[in-house]
Amino acid sequence: MFKLNKLLLVAMVCGAVRLADSSKEVVKDMSVNFKKALDVCIAEMNLPDTIFIDFINFWKEDYVITNRDTGCAIMCLSTKLEIVDPDLKLHHGNANDFVTQNGADEALAKELVNIIHVCETNLPQFDDGCLKVLEWAKCFKAEIHKKGMAPSMEVAAGEMLAEV
Repeated sequence: MFKLNKLLLVAMVCGAVRLADSSKEVVKDMSVNFKKALDVCIAEMNLPDTIFIDFINFWKEDYVITNRDTGCAIMCLSTKLEIVDPDLKLHHGNANDFVTQNGADEALAKELVNIIHVCETNLPQFDDGCLKVLEWAKCFKAEIHKKGMAPSMEVAAGEMLAEV
């Protein structure tokens, strides 16, 4: 009986590790695909190239993004991907579609969209859309780290740099 319990525990731990790894892969893929339209947003909004630094370092746990321009870029990207509507309200269906297109299963997609929704509704409201979206992004990043789903800094930065 002891061996069976031990075997079940090992199987559960392996499954949890595989789920965490899969979550990290989905979050990394979302980041890379999110970044693909970045050049268009930078050109359209006349944003400085320096915001690339924030995108490259985004998943670094101790990196704090304070640049309003980065929020503008994320707002532009979110709008282009139709994750938010023009009034900057989360579009749950489109957000879910974006997450599943990046490899999330139904449960993970629901969890990720819920994290974004909680960030949207629980943060102070800003009149400035760029600052509002920047706060959502910082909240999302913090929650993803708390859940152990953040991609490794090296993998995420390497993937983003390969796209630049």
